[in-house]
Amino acid sequence: MPTDELSGPSVLELLRHGEVEVLGRIPWGSNATLLATVSADGDCLQAVYKPRRGERPLWDFPSGLDRREVAAYELSQALGWGIVPETVLREDLPYGVGSLQRFVPFAADEHYFTLYDEGVQLDALRTICCFDLVSNQTDRKSGHCLLGDDGRIWAVDNGLAFHTDDKLRTVIWDFGGEPIPDHLRDDLARFASHGIPHALTTLLDPDECHALVARAQRVSKVGIYPIEGSDRRYPWPLV
Repeated sequence: MPTDELSGPSVLELLRHGEVEVLGRIPWGSNATLLATVSADGDCLQAVYKPRRGERPLWDFPSGLDRREVAAYELSQALGWGIVPETVLREDLPYGVGSLQRFVPFAADEHYFTLYDEGVQLDALRTICCFDLVSNQTDRKSGHCLLGDDGRIWAVDNGLAFHTDDKLRTVIWDFGGEPIPDHLRDDLARFASHGIPHALTTLLDPDECHALVARAQRVSKVGIYPIEGSDRRYPWPLV
């Protein structure tokens, strides 16, 4: 069965337990990023596999960016926003432990800058912007916002996030000074009041969980997208 006929729980089940075959390397990105097929009992989908052993060491993030990829999915689900494709952590993969994320077929010539200029689904882009504030996204390039063939905008490449220090770097500054929509603020307030879901406590350390809740509370209360007047907060390359 193709992936577009599978429900969310079925996709997760397949990602967690299906047989994985690596097809090749996806050329962009500084860390190893592999395209794979995942299959079981006649169901099949494509997935992006990021093996931990393929990570380039960073001075400010510990090894295990794959856990943060999964944490981004779990946060998106906990908030009810559904902007990160299904992502799981597995140890029994061809090149060892890593994250496995459903591959989203997308329009290759579209990214944040083109989508914003075209006025395409600005509310979805506002949601990703708010998500990055809360998750403390450190590398939101324009190409990490995908216009899927399903018509939805997805946020991918979320591994550099959830640091306890303020490390926000993103290309999404066009909403600066605007009020954050009430429904996003309400979701953040609910998340903060309910506490960290168990799925996130297994992926982030206690200090990171505490900082996540604090950011959710702050963004909900401030209620305004921040303004950045310098290039210090932009990632490189931009796309």
